[in-house]
Order: sequence, then C-alpha cells, then structure tokens
Amino acid sequence: MIPIKPVGPVTEPRSPATAALQYLQPGALNLTALPPLALYIHWPWCVRKCPYCDFNSHESKEPVPEQAYLDALRADLEQSLPLIWGRKIHTVFIGGGTPSLISAAGLDRLMSDLRTLLPLDLDAEITMEANPGTFEAEKFKAFRASGINRLSIGIQSFNSRHLQALGRIHDAEEAIRAVGIAQADFDNFNLDLMYALPGQTLVEAQADIDMALSFAPPHLSLYHLTMEPNTVFAKYPPELPGDDESADIQDMIAERTAAAGYEHYEVSAYAKPGHRARHNLNYWKFGDYLGIGAGAHSKLSFPHRVLRQARYKQPASFMEAAGKGNAVAEEHELARADLGFEFMLNALRLTEGFDPNLFGERTGMPINAIEKDLNAAEAKGLIYRDFRVIRPTVLGQRFLNDLQEMFLAE
Repeated sequence: MIPIKPVGPVTEPRSPATAALQYLQPGALNLTALPPLALYIHWPWCVRKCPYCDFNSHESKEPVPEQAYLDALRADLEQSLPLIWGRKIHTVFIGGGTPSLISAAGLDRLMSDLRTLLPLDLDAEITMEANPGTFEAEKFKAFRASGINRLSIGIQSFNSRHLQALGRIHDAEEAIRAVGIAQADFDNFNLDLMYALPGQTLVEAQADIDMALSFAPPHLSLYHLTMEPNTVFAKYPPELPGDDESADIQDMIAERTAAAGYEHYEVSAYAKPGHRARHNLNYWKFGDYLGIGAGAHSKLSFPHRVLRQARYKQPASFMEAAGKGNAVAEEHELARADLGFEFMLNALRLTEGFDPNLFGERTGMPINAIEKDLNAAEAKGLIYRDFRVIRPTVLGQRFLNDLQEMFLAE
C-alpha cells in the first residue's frame, strides 16, 4: 500500500456527515466518474514479528482483545460510511499482522458486520492473509463458511533453514500442510514466496518455485527480499545473494512460471487465467479503497478531490480513538501536481500497462499533463506507448524504481 505524507493529527473529531459535505465542495479536480471501491481491514497482531517486516504488526504477548478490536472496527466503519454513501464494495482484503489468528466466531461476526453495513458486490472477492503456523483445518472451514473465498498464504519458502533465517513460526512440513488445507476448502488461493534469501542458491530458489508450482495454485506472489528501514534486518543485515545471482533467480522464475501457464501480469504477481488478484489490481489501477483498523490507509475519490487517510497505528490508540468517534490520525488531499506520480507509481507495475484514457478517469487530468516525462521515459527505452496502451518495456520492468521516479513532480 502507498504511504501517505505525514500531516498534522486530526485533533478535532468531526461529524462524518460534516466531513463528507466538505469533500463534496468544488475543488481543483473534475472526475467524470468515481473509481471502483475496495475495503481493506487490518488485523495488527502476530505471533512473532519477522526481522524483515516493516508492516504495522505487533507481537501478541498477551491475549488479544478480540472483541474490543472488533467493536472498534465496526465503529470505524460506521464513522466512515458518509464518505462512501451509495458506493458498492467490489473486493475485501483482511491483512495484517496475522489475521488467521482471529477466532472462527470473531471472523463470522466481522463478516456479519460488513454485510449489515455495506453493499457488497454479489461476487465480491474476499481475501484473508494466513500464516501456515496458524492453520487449523476446522477453523479454516469455518472461515470459508463465513464468506472468505480467497486465501493468501505466507509460505515465504519451503526450506526450513531459510524459514528459520526469516524468523517464520512455521517449518517446511507445516507449509506443505497449510497448502493442503487451503486446497481442500478454497478453489481460489495465493501462495506468497520470497527469493534472494540469506544464503539462498539458484538451485534452492528453483526448488521453492517447483514445490509451489506442484500444488498448481491459482495465484503466486513472488517477492525479492528487501532490507526495509526500521527492521531487524536493516540493523543487522544478513548476507544476501548478489545482483547477478538475484537476476539469475528472476530469470528462472520467469521461465518456470511461464512454462506452467501463469500470466506475469504485475511485477511480483503471477496468475492462472481468470485468477488475477482483483483487490490488488484495484490498487495498481489507482482505484479507491477504504482502510479500517490500526494503521490502515485509505484513498477515496470525490468529484473534485482525492483524499488520503491513515488510522492510528497502535492498536490501543486506534481502539480508543474509534470509541471516541474518529479513528483517523492523518488525512490530506492529494495535490494536483502529485497525481501524475501517484498514478504512475501504481500503474507502471502492470506488465501489460494501461489504457491512456484510464489516467484521465482516475486523476481528472489529460494524459498530456505528464507528456514531458512520458517522452523522456520513451527516449530511454523504459516504456512503450501508442494510442491504446502505455506499458513498461522489459528494461523498464528491470529498472522500475528509476522509471517511476521520472514522474515525480519537480
């Protein structure tokens, strides 16, 4: 999810209806239609914080206050409703943390609250992240019965040595068992794996990919391990494969996944036909999303402005704020000058690119607003474009960060 720029805290809780009326006032933009809307729900607790993780997750050293947190989620959602009146939710994603720690009864209550308060699309994709170390067959059957129709399983590796180096709470045997449980109850699931791990060889990376492909998952997310700031790995960096070794692994992944019939449709995403992650596609196409829960981010469009919000990060602070009537800690309107970069930061992740008309639909600006940057990127061989599509070239995909930075406002 895209980080928002820090602004001053929202110190005076406003009536949600008052806020909604404010955002409907005339402004700098003129959107002809609002984008699709998704819902993100954050579960902030996990069993143990991984050394590479920079997400808003907190080790649950004491019993998790599940009911109090569910109360806060419902309050947060109720307070947000005036901002999304009349808009249908197309996808839901429950992320974390480790949301599979929630009890079956707790998940059932959460899903009931969503159906009560929101107009969910009849075929909404509803995804839950799951840690293989938390898989219980009966609980996951209950999750499916409550309405979860897609799992995203944080495998990371099928090699116990690498899992230990990554600080994961599961081993290879539990990873394999988790996939089996997912296959029994879900016809749509994703396997998350990392590569370029500490001490990982090309042969070991290939073994991970081949094991994942042997389960024929509908979707694969394959991430290069990165050293994020404010993590244990950033402070105590492990020895990682070099650039040449990483490139060899990437080439192997491209070859193996293509041979197995997967479409490489986004930098880190591979899908069987018809199984692309609809929730993530909405992010990459600069769609809207309401984020509820500790530290969750929102991006919401109105006819004349685009708003970003962030909730209080600490679970206790979030629950207290939601109980008082406003869980939003920070919010700001996106400046017109920043919209081009914000759009391209997401859309350039799509290997097939995007229709130039989408830029206008989502930003309220003509595509020639970024003509200078498009020309520069094309001259460097980083993008291909015609009247139907703008997409990164193979070179642009390899140097994606450099390509995205070309669209930063001066």
